[in-house]
Amino acid sequence: MQTAATPSLSAQPLTALSEEERLFQSAAREFAEKEVGPHVEEMDREGVFKRELIDKFFVQGFMGIEIPEAYGGSGGSFFMSVLAIEEFSRVDASAAVIIDVQNTLVSNALTRWGNEAQKKTYLPRLAQDTVGAYALSEPNAGSDAFGLETRAKEDGDHFFLNGRKLWITNAKEAGLFIVFATVNRDLGYKGITAFLVEKTAPGFTVGKKEDKLGIRASSTCELILEDCRVPKANVLGEVGKGYKVAIETLNEGRIGIGAQMVGVARGALEHAFRYAAERRQFGKPIAEFQAIQFQLARLATDVEAARLMTYNAARLKDARMPFLKEAAMAKYFASQVAERVATESLEVYGGYGFTKDYPMEKYLRDSKIGKIYEGTSFMQLGTIAKAIMG
Repeated sequence: MQTAATPSLSAQPLTALSEEERLFQSAAREFAEKEVGPHVEEMDREGVFKRELIDKFFVQGFMGIEIPEAYGGSGGSFFMSVLAIEEFSRVDASAAVIIDVQNTLVSNALTRWGNEAQKKTYLPRLAQDTVGAYALSEPNAGSDAFGLETRAKEDGDHFFLNGRKLWITNAKEAGLFIVFATVNRDLGYKGITAFLVEKTAPGFTVGKKEDKLGIRASSTCELILEDCRVPKANVLGEVGKGYKVAIETLNEGRIGIGAQMVGVARGALEHAFRYAAERRQFGKPIAEFQAIQFQLARLATDVEAARLMTYNAARLKDARMPFLKEAAMAKYFASQVAERVATESLEVYGGYGFTKDYPMEKYLRDSKIGKIYEGTSFMQLGTIAKAIMG
């Protein structure tokens, strides 16, 4: 008989983790701190992510969290991906972006929409040594993602792709790309098709890397497709159904961005806590001043709220329950919180926070992207409004 003292798993708080989840979270936190932490400043300064770290990501299983064990992955849950993204973002958002795109977008889309031949070909590689990238955005198709100009022309047993993609995360390191193109612009979104494109495909080129404000070590590049030859066997899903692949994958990816922003906010706030306890003014630590206490308490409350919203969306997704509204809310709110927490945590440092000798300015720079990619804050508000207003 169920009692209040022995609640079922479904009655557990959102933050209550299973033993497997707790051990995984601990491993992700330890790895991020010990392996990634020492290189964060250098990678941010140089704008380059160390390949040897990515290789370690693969060895530790962080690049194939949700890939079934039958294909060489860890067979974990979406929620475990969220835990890893959060813990890595707490140390370095650039590291978390690599893991996020690999798990919540690329592997997720292939697992859901790929046929058996595609899964056998690509999922083991994504789990073992191949970085993936998700190529949707174009020069004239950002928030209006379905205004694609990249064309796909059928020719025998192949398609030829022509066009440009912009803002493609992981592009420099990736060996496999999910590229969206239209087979017929007159059909609107019903012409959009998803293709699995290898970096070695004829006519495929990775262009210049963007010099960014934040997440600088994470590569963001343009892609150039000039008669890029792709076998018909590499169509992901069905011809003309790429819009479903894009929409449904991005809905899940938004939860990953929420986790990124929760991690950034946590990292910034933890630094602020430590500094407030160490910094002395007027004969005592500034943490003893009520103004600082209230400021940190308010920020901690915001972080916890964003964390709960993100966890809830992830749990809903794993339970195969509707989560569209909750995912949009989590991304919107967590990105707002991350920027606010990073800003006010920097202010706790005073003038020191404004210098590159301290970590706060990087947290602030990294927080800004949360309101922009995988759907801007305005796009999330539009999604939320439709959900709540019918």
